[in-house]
Amino acid sequence: MSVAESQAVELARSALADRSAWLVGGAIRDRLAGGDDRSGTLDLDLIIAGDAERAARDIRAAAPAGAAVFALSEQFGAWRVCSAGGDWQIDCTPLQGATLDDDLRARDLTVNAIAQPLAGGELIDPTGGADDLQRGLLRMAAPQAFADDPLRCVRLARFAIQLGFEIEAATLAAAQAEPGGLSEVAGERIFAELNLILTSPQAVSGIRLLDEIGASAVILPELLELQGVEQTAYHHLDAYEHTLEVLQFSIDLEADPGALFGEPGGAAVAALLAEPLADGLSRGVGLRWGALLHDIAKPQTRAQFDDGRVGFPGHAVEGAEQARVVLRRLKASERLKAHVSKLTLEHLRLGFLVHEQPLTPEAFYLYLSSCEPVEVDVTLLSLADRLATRGRKAEQAIVAHQQLALELLAEALRWREQGPPEPLIRGDRLASELGIEPGPLLGELLAAIAEAQYCGAVADEAAAVELARSLLASRS
Repeated sequence: MSVAESQAVELARSALADRSAWLVGGAIRDRLAGGDDRSGTLDLDLIIAGDAERAARDIRAAAPAGAAVFALSEQFGAWRVCSAGGDWQIDCTPLQGATLDDDLRARDLTVNAIAQPLAGGELIDPTGGADDLQRGLLRMAAPQAFADDPLRCVRLARFAIQLGFEIEAATLAAAQAEPGGLSEVAGERIFAELNLILTSPQAVSGIRLLDEIGASAVILPELLELQGVEQTAYHHLDAYEHTLEVLQFSIDLEADPGALFGEPGGAAVAALLAEPLADGLSRGVGLRWGALLHDIAKPQTRAQFDDGRVGFPGHAVEGAEQARVVLRRLKASERLKAHVSKLTLEHLRLGFLVHEQPLTPEAFYLYLSSCEPVEVDVTLLSLADRLATRGRKAEQAIVAHQQLALELLAEALRWREQGPPEPLIRGDRLASELGIEPGPLLGELLAAIAEAQYCGAVADEAAAVELARSLLASRS
């Protein structure tokens, strides 16, 4: 037991010394397995014989100042206590069933159905979970486990990749019989499990398991539609396998950015991908969502041209909207929807620039200003996309793409750190100088000044006004 876990357990023990309570789930499982697949917030699950709300409030009262308590699940009567700093949380759930054995046998997997009295004592393991932990086996706690809660079909894939365990054949078959019920599960619950899968280094294996179980057909049908979609001669995989390879390259890039970008670029990329983004996710997980959805509109945009070539005209534009639809269905935040949609919309832009090298300052500016606020993230996605495209002339194309990505990444990191140059003139002052009204024309002139400023063509207000006058004159 870690120091943090020991302290949280002692806090709960002191607060609940007068009632029956048991530790259950991940804290017991991970301790017995000799490791801990959890990261970030320490999460303890307690079974309470009695009033779970009162137990949660008593823990909060005993905790350092600033701890919060709130209802977690109306269905199960669960309550959560969170520390002020967010470093631990304790979930209190009332006993489900007449006895503790009933409660444990109603859980999803045997490895999660092991309990221990909060006060200390022998393990309570009615389903043989400890033996399954030793064997590295995921086995359902009861035959109706997946029928009772179809979300467990997704959780099965998540635990398989997190723990590196084999799924028992009968358990896999039982899960494969129930994914249809996922259509009735709240999007928020599915989203939470998908995020845990995508956060894992084994995310690609998790997605493949979802497919094998049959869950993808219900929760990510758009992804399955990529299967069998043949691509251009420059691709070596269909759209589905290509997508999974882009996801894997995104994971690899995050794990060791220095391998591609050296230093200090690699350190800057690592810091950026570790930043919080939305929904409790990092920008790195946001990039993984972008990888998963960047080609999502290829099935409906695939076109066969008269000369036999294959193309996907407009798939980035349609994909940006479709990514929003997928994430809206999963009840993701607006910020994550906007982020992934923008990644999808702009993921081709860098590739188009490969044929325009060497780039002009104007081209750099257009790329950065168009891709903002994902100018760094989409550069990484574009590179992962190119690395996963190994058809005709792949080696030559990858080298050219990577060289340009390095150039653009350096500029994008600088742009993100420093921001665009401070405007040389305010819009109202420019309008007054030119004798024009605020409106689209003024916006175009300000944009032209900003571009010229970035490129070093104008450096002060007078030069900015003169540029605007010349642009106006050219229109007349």
